[in-house]
Amino acid sequence: MVSSSGVSTRIAVDAMGSDMGPSEIVEAVKLALAEFPDLSPITLVGDQMILRPLLSSLGLTDHPKLAVFQASEVITMDDKPLVALKRKKDSSMVRAIELVKSGEAGAAVSCGNTGSLVAAGILKLRTLEGIDRAALAAVVPRKNGHFILLDAGANPEAKSEHLVHNAILGTHYCRMELGVDRPRVGLLTIGTEEGKGNALVAETHESLKRIDTLINYIGPVEGFQVFKDDVDVLVCDGFVGNICLKSWESLVKFFSSEMKSFICANPVRMFGGSIAKGAFSDLRRRIEPERFGGAPLLGLKGNLIKAHGSANRQAFKNAIRDANEMIKTDLNNRIEADIARANAAIRPVAA
Repeated sequence: MVSSSGVSTRIAVDAMGSDMGPSEIVEAVKLALAEFPDLSPITLVGDQMILRPLLSSLGLTDHPKLAVFQASEVITMDDKPLVALKRKKDSSMVRAIELVKSGEAGAAVSCGNTGSLVAAGILKLRTLEGIDRAALAAVVPRKNGHFILLDAGANPEAKSEHLVHNAILGTHYCRMELGVDRPRVGLLTIGTEEGKGNALVAETHESLKRIDTLINYIGPVEGFQVFKDDVDVLVCDGFVGNICLKSWESLVKFFSSEMKSFICANPVRMFGGSIAKGAFSDLRRRIEPERFGGAPLLGLKGNLIKAHGSANRQAFKNAIRDANEMIKTDLNNRIEADIARANAAIRPVAA
């Protein structure tokens, strides 16, 4: 299947990078094919000797929307990114990204090593015109909805210009993923007063004010505002963003564990818990990280989605859905135009 621009709409899936093994990825593909009627064709990338028996066991051997692409190696979580890319050129991750580069796929999805995925994405696909660094965009629950957090870990040492680009990337992704027409963009810092924060925050704040025709910038926001209904896009560097994301995910697991422990403490609480079981289930679905299964690496000349290494079939199914949406939306053409305008506004004019 090919889009109007001549690029394949096929989704390349790295079937070997998951902590839970290729069987979980194949199960996720089966769920995606059953749940999303308009899903693009999928190419599973990995060792055919392992994948084909799994497909056979699930009745997917002759599925018209499925193909398998051979890759003999796997990049593990312990591999150092650049070393792995040099030594494992036939890895499932690299081959999946190369399918996007060649135009044989419109997007790639992987659970693999984040450092290797970011490095491979940048080296193979290159960044969009006007962008120096890519950013990982994560969807996080808040009061009355969700917000986009970026950068969630791709670029730990950012410059002001990179954060400005993150604001534009996040704005476009928020429109696509969350359906917000004019997303509110906030800059994460330690206080909302003018001058609060470090030099990076101060410089970025001034730059973001200069591109207010491109984004809906509401100003700096503090940590306690993050989970209120204050922002739709939260901008920060990858160091801060990754800590925020993992802290939230850890906190969700902590509260779930503690709640279960307290409810099971005595029969009275267990009875009350059984009455409130429906409410607890709804809350869990509302805040669980699996609802949005992957974080796209935005700013590349190609669609690339990073799913959690421990993503279960439900989470990875949702990552496949997101890849499908990114292909259909043609996000990159819209982003590039706004990046050019932003750069003209924030970069000094050469003498």
